This record gives sequence, C-alpha cells and structure tokens, in this order.
Amino acid sequence: MTSSAIEVSGLRKAFKDKVVLDGIDLEVPAGTVFSLLGPNGAGKTTTVNVLTTLMSADGGTVRVAGHDVATEAKAVRAAIGVTGQFAAVDELLTGQENLQLMVDLNRSVSGDGRRVVAELLERFDLVESAKKPASTYSGGMRRKLDLAMTLIGGPRIIFLDEPTTGLDPRSRRTMWSIIRDLVADGVTIFLTTQYLEEADQLAARIAVLDQGRLVAQGTPDDLKRQIPGTHVRFRFSTVDELDAAARIFPGSTRDDDALALRVPSDGGTTSLRALLDRLDEHSLSAEEFSVHTPDLDDVFLALTGHSTEVAK
Repeated sequence: MTSSAIEVSGLRKAFKDKVVLDGIDLEVPAGTVFSLLGPNGAGKTTTVNVLTTLMSADGGTVRVAGHDVATEAKAVRAAIGVTGQFAAVDELLTGQENLQLMVDLNRSVSGDGRRVVAELLERFDLVESAKKPASTYSGGMRRKLDLAMTLIGGPRIIFLDEPTTGLDPRSRRTMWSIIRDLVADGVTIFLTTQYLEEADQLAARIAVLDQGRLVAQGTPDDLKRQIPGTHVRFRFSTVDELDAAARIFPGSTRDDDALALRVPSDGGTTSLRALLDRLDEHSLSAEEFSVHTPDLDDVFLALTGHSTEVAK
C-alpha cells in the first residue's frame, strides 16, 4: 500500500441529467480517519459506492490501496472492508455463527478460523452473548458484531457509513474507542457520519461535500478557523487594564463583569503573537488568555447553508 490509502482525482458521476459528483479530489493518508460530511443528497453514498467498486464512475481516477477501482476491482475488494448504515447480520444466527459464516466465506482467512472468531468476540466484548441469536442484540451490540464481521480477513481500509446512527451515547463512545484502536493498528478509516461531534472527535481530516462538490477540506481546526467568530479572550485583573486594552484593540468586545475582552482573530500562532506583542508594547499583561473557535456545526452551516439536522 502506498502512503496514501485512497487517491481520488476529478471524480464525476451523473444519473441521466443529474450530476451527483462534479470533479471530486480526495487524498486519504494511510492509518488515519478521514470523514466525509454533507447534507442529504450531497453525494456521500455515491462516493462510497464508487470507492468500494459497487458503482462505476463517469470520469476521473480512483485508487484504493494502490489499485485502480476501474481496472483492478478484485484487488481493491481484497483490501477493504465495508460497514453500511444498517447492520448486515443474520438475526437467525448467533453472534458466533455470524462470525464463523464470514470466516468460512472468506478465502483469505488462514489458520484456525475458530480462533479468529474467538479473538473477535473477545475484542468486541461479545463473549457473553456469543451463543445468543443476533435478533436479541441491542443496536450497539449489532453494530459491534457488524464491524467485527467486517474485520475478518484483516482489511487495511474500512469504509464506515454512519456506523453509530441510532446508538445511545454510551454505545457511540464504545464504537469511537474501537475505531481509535483500529487506527492505532494502522487501519485506515473512511467515515461518513451525521454526527459532527463524531467527525471532530475521530477524524484527522474532514471534507465537506455539498451538491456534488467539495466546498472545504482540512483538519477540524483548519475548517473552524475559516469561519468568522474565532477570537482570543483576554482576562485582566483590573478595570483600568481592561479599559486600556479595549482602546488598543478596535472592534473588540468587552465583558466588564468578567474583566474580559474578546478580540477577533484567526486563532493562528502568528496573529496570537501579534496580539500579545501589542499588549506588551503598552505595558499590559493579561492574567489569562484562551483561543475560542466555532465548532463544526458552525462550519457546516456556513459552508452548506444547511443545519446539522439534515447532515447525513
């Protein structure tokens, strides 16, 4: 595998006269979490379908695990795992039987298949429920079983399509922990999610897709800094210091009760150093300072014009 697990250039896809993907460029470093965000109809599922060889592109190039999805589809499928929006478990089988079925179907599994099943049951904390029908599992347990089934064969790239939808907060955080452990083992995760907090917590890089086009890419912090509202908050020990600071920072907002001043800034180190130097030039010293940035909800709304309630 190359240092880039996924490379996408100029990806285009249309259904009749409706353009769904209009020249998408993506690069996902190996061993990281990459999150694709966007409102309903943005083209996320189509992107995943193309990347996982389930759908052919109309234009552009896509390489996954170093293989071209158009000409080396079999090699791509051997390198990836896919967990869809809905747990693909057989409810008539037990958790153990679901895993054993996947082992029997996967030719890449070598050695003792029963040992592989036992290790996955242990890893996903499903030992106690292993012999119970999957129909009795909670939503969180089904998602864990589904992901465990995806791991059979040892894929190095895993596509997770809204893996925590419908889960309670505890189950969601359990899934987050599992995803972090996978990345620590060198697995690459391509994540779509409707929870912006999830992307913020897990992803090293995020791309925002809207109406078939990428409107932003970067780390979570990079994206937050693009949105107006980032500021540095200074707190002073006296009213006189607050007054003096307010005079040297036009456009700042003061909080007299807290003796604090909010100064617009991009939050970067260069601009922060300039603000501190300005205080020093006027012999002023803040008791404390902190940088405040918009969250991903603000970013999403500003970039797409949609609230997070319709983000999927």
